[in-house]
Amino acid sequence: MNPAPPGSGRTLVAGVGNIFLGDDGFGVETVRALAGHPLPEHVEVVDIGVRGVHLAYQLLDGYDTLVLVDATARGGDPGTVYLIEAGTPGGIEPEGAVLDGHHMSPDAVLALLDTLCAGTGATPPRRTLVVGCEPASVEEGVGLSPEVAAAVPEAVRCVVDLVSQNTHEAPAHGVAGRPAGK
Repeated sequence: MNPAPPGSGRTLVAGVGNIFLGDDGFGVETVRALAGHPLPEHVEVVDIGVRGVHLAYQLLDGYDTLVLVDATARGGDPGTVYLIEAGTPGGIEPEGAVLDGHHMSPDAVLALLDTLCAGTGATPPRRTLVVGCEPASVEEGVGLSPEVAAAVPEAVRCVVDLVSQNTHEAPAHGVAGRPAGK
């Protein structure tokens, strides 16, 4: 497959996380819930799970926008849904990320992608957003906490809105968040 040119409008929505660590499975559960929603043709939704290295390589195929869906501890109440833009104040940054094939946080994926792009001449996504949710627990166990499970429909709405409308508008100050259902 030939990479798409920059500005192609292609969007990748990637659910990341470990379903065996409680609320860390938020991204995976959210992209599963997205399967029941019609999305524009230019949008591809994938369940990456813990395969962050695979995600970085997939991004070399050429995407204009990346939307990561992940459990994101930022100090809010459990179930708070965040919209975070990389490269903005309070956003995520690829610098200094530790690469670990089993625990690839968004910043680690972006750091690996930067390295791969530098080595291959590929172009990273023009825009990277994270739809995150404040976890209640990331201890061993299958299933989301009630607060995080209640946030999945809000995260689905957020992703659908992002990919269906004008995805060129940045969230205010790089981070927006509110507890699910509020």
